[in-house]
Amino acid sequence: MKTKTRDTSEYGYHYLSGLLRMESNRHISGIARVAGIPEQNLQQFIADSPWAGNDLIAVLQQDISSLPHYQQGSVLIADESAEEKAGDGSAGSSRQHNGRLGKVDMSQVGVFLALAKDGYRTWIDGELYLPEKWFTPAYARRRNKLAIPADREFQTKIELVLVMVKRVLANGVAFDAFDCDSLYGRSHWLRAELDQLSIQYFADIPCNLSLYLEKPQVIREPKRKHVQITVLGSQTTPEQLASAFSFTAITLRPHERGHLTAQFARQRVWTVSEEGSCRQEWLLIRRANGKVTYSLSNAPADIPLETMARHKSHRYFIERAHQDAKSELGWDEFQAQKYPAWVHHLALTIMASAFITETLLEWTEAYPRDPALLAAYETDTLPNLSIVNVRTLLRAALPLPQLSSRQAAELVVKHLDNRTRSRKSRLRKARGP
Repeated sequence: MKTKTRDTSEYGYHYLSGLLRMESNRHISGIARVAGIPEQNLQQFIADSPWAGNDLIAVLQQDISSLPHYQQGSVLIADESAEEKAGDGSAGSSRQHNGRLGKVDMSQVGVFLALAKDGYRTWIDGELYLPEKWFTPAYARRRNKLAIPADREFQTKIELVLVMVKRVLANGVAFDAFDCDSLYGRSHWLRAELDQLSIQYFADIPCNLSLYLEKPQVIREPKRKHVQITVLGSQTTPEQLASAFSFTAITLRPHERGHLTAQFARQRVWTVSEEGSCRQEWLLIRRANGKVTYSLSNAPADIPLETMARHKSHRYFIERAHQDAKSELGWDEFQAQKYPAWVHHLALTIMASAFITETLLEWTEAYPRDPALLAAYETDTLPNLSIVNVRTLLRAALPLPQLSSRQAAELVVKHLDNRTRSRKSRLRKARGP
């Protein structure tokens, strides 16, 4: 956070501290008030200072990848997240699909990567999606006003994901698999690119995507302005195949209501791109609580079904990472409009998320849970320390007049006790009388 003339890292500390310990009003003016620093100075640091947010993110990726916990068995997950905006004055704001609202509305959309393993998750990269109209001449003045880089070109969300995946690879982030939803998974191009990078993917697809059980014949017929592609073969869909499969129940992980179990089936299939190229992939079907999801994977032919099931079932954790960033780290309280401000806010949010994850891992190693508590609570699993617990402890470690160290510790113990008792009660109900 050093420029040629100034060291602004103090403002980075105050901003990060505000994200971690404040309960609300985690925007520039709110953080400045709590930190006792001029709001104008913090505004300049976030919105206008030339420090490179992407360089900080690269360093954070290298730091995260150095943690022993993440060096084997991790899953990289891609997803988007939208924030409501009152108007189109912020970089990238436009009427576009907002998944949380389930409709098209004035929103600013980011595309993110999270790294997850054993329930521990952290944001690790992100890109602001700029709709195509933002690159038209009509938006030139607005792009300049909001400091959107002159060399930035339109990229689809799918293209942004691939850019970020290549970036985390270059920064040494290790992961065993890559997960994404059907917005990205339906892209034959993206799956082929991931395969070229030797990345094992589990990409959700729509229930009506065209599939083939045998390799189809592709006929290319040149026309005046294009090449017409004709595919000859017995076509089917994931939904049609699901009714003919035998499913295997697999227990994926414990959670606070018991154990997460789902049914899985798989089949080797062929897919055909719009350009007519054929690839053989796995179709993996997951069925749980009345919901059926379909994924394509380039996993090897001899991979165990249980391994596929566990890799595929990580998308939940990027949703949790989004929730953590918003509810615990103030991501959705961000109010600045400029593009550099969004990148700076992202870098510091990733730093906050990574700090908490590293703290949780260090705590687990330093303070192993007493096995005797399993018998005392009459349960099979004790909860991990949560992001809420870490923030409670931070509010005691950093000056906060409303919480003493003792009060913070008591809140953490009470929270863990309530979660454990709740699990015991749910397990008892699941077993029945």
